[in-house]
Amino acid sequence: MDLSELERDNTGRCRLNSPVPAVCRKEPCVLGIDEAGRGPVLGPMVYAICYCPLTRLADLEALKVADSKTLSESERFRLFAKMEEDGDFVGWALDVLSPNLISTSMLGRVKYNLNSLSHDTATELVRYALDQGVKVAQVFVDTVGPPETYQEWLQQRFPGIEVTVKAKADALFPVVSAASICAKVARDQAVKNWQFVEKLQDLDADYGSGYPNDPKTKAWLRKHVDPVFGFPQFVRFSWRTAQSILETEAEDVTWEDSQTGDQEGLGRIKSYFSESPRTRPRLPHRYFQERGLESATTL
Repeated sequence: MDLSELERDNTGRCRLNSPVPAVCRKEPCVLGIDEAGRGPVLGPMVYAICYCPLTRLADLEALKVADSKTLSESERFRLFAKMEEDGDFVGWALDVLSPNLISTSMLGRVKYNLNSLSHDTATELVRYALDQGVKVAQVFVDTVGPPETYQEWLQQRFPGIEVTVKAKADALFPVVSAASICAKVARDQAVKNWQFVEKLQDLDADYGSGYPNDPKTKAWLRKHVDPVFGFPQFVRFSWRTAQSILETEAEDVTWEDSQTGDQEGLGRIKSYFSESPRTRPRLPHRYFQERGLESATTL
């Protein structure tokens, strides 16, 4: 899977897709939707669709696709490679949503929660398949939120398509299993080859699972938090785990219009620029490096 576009710019959204098999433009197709990386505090979330003609669904099942969470990394890559070999009847597309996009969406002035982002991304991928000429007749989706509500929402947007939304659809419908494999392969590769725009000192590539309750992930977050600029863009700073670490490890900010109160014990932004026992040796943040700025102790 070629993720070079994401590696060039991993701050927003990136779409990847296979060629559309000619048969999928001629025969009614079944399409599955699933995601990978919804829960982790690190790395992107990936939404994927996989589709094939209804007449070739048995051939897709014969590949022994399964819920990606039940497969090893090597098994997922093997099955994805097999689907690529069968590109004469199997197609896929996916959207990689960066941690930066997720967090800025969730914390914007107009709130855009993760469920809404997921629903809209799934909808856009179905529309993309239709725009590419795929004759989508049936859609199967692994639910986000109540399945009945989500199914009604999708059915209203695609009235000519039979939509089925189920919990654990990736374990029930092979075409959703295939989509889950595409999504997980893309996320694994994106995380493994993540291009840090920040120049991190002693970068530790062992993040653990990336999930908020993983002690190794929490230790990585504490190691790589900047007291003023926060986390690298690899981190979903809207997650509660990240926010809690910012509250304890980063400097406090007092705004001019904030109510005055007991500020004793709170750090100040200016302490970032001074030597103190609290500060640890670190490289200058990229904000200063890109602008050629250095600390000046005398004028």
